[in-house]
Amino acid sequence: MKKYLIAALAVLFSWPLQADEPAQVMLIGTFHFDNPGKDVVKVDDFDIFTDDSQAYLQAFTKRLAAFKPTRVLLEYDPENEALINQRYKDYLEDNYELGGNEIYQLGFRIAQQAGLPAVQSFDEREVHWQAEALFEYVKLHDVPEMKRFNEMISDNTREDKAARAGLDLSGLLKLANDPVEDRKNMNLYLATNSIGVRDGFAGADATASWWRRNFRMYANIQKAAKPGERVIVIGGQGHTAILKTFLEIDSQLEGIPVASYF
Repeated sequence: MKKYLIAALAVLFSWPLQADEPAQVMLIGTFHFDNPGKDVVKVDDFDIFTDDSQAYLQAFTKRLAAFKPTRVLLEYDPENEALINQRYKDYLEDNYELGGNEIYQLGFRIAQQAGLPAVQSFDEREVHWQAEALFEYVKLHDVPEMKRFNEMISDNTREDKAARAGLDLSGLLKLANDPVEDRKNMNLYLATNSIGVRDGFAGADATASWWRRNFRMYANIQKAAKPGERVIVIGGQGHTAILKTFLEIDSQLEGIPVASYF
């Protein structure tokens, strides 16, 4: 009998263990509702307080809450974690009127409708796009890549202005999550990548600094997305375009497309 028991245990422990369900992560790109003007591409503000926009936000966030997120991660300075969550607590108690930023208009609404006690930052503010050396380099050299970069900025600015004039909030959010637009967004940073090759690599270092910030932001997502969690992440398209590429190749997390929720 003992021999059979040992054999049975040997078979049992040779079976692969059932892994926990991977976390599901939904990345939602946005334009900045309350634009601080810090992005490379300068844009006009879009009024999200119209009746139509507010009605859409209420319906959209209700659909997203049906995903049953266990966490809502937002793009704000992590040093403001206590401040933002005090505002969220006040909002739950009907003592805070939502500001114009997507943190509030999207993040707070989704978290409240999902019954979450708090929101959470996934942002990284220690590392930024470090392009100072790049701009100093182009002052001293004739760099055709910089001309192309400036042309791309002008094209993107013109296209964004036209989109804001012709699309409603639903259309703008779809655009902020369009794979073609994501690729254009990432390509903007690669346009200057070859500047200074074998002469300090100012272009590649500037591009790498932007990817470095986004790697840190993705690390914050990974840390929050424990097995079994359902995580909604909301950030500017300049970040989510890159973060989606990380999520796509990450075997530990399951990416959930947002397209069907619009």
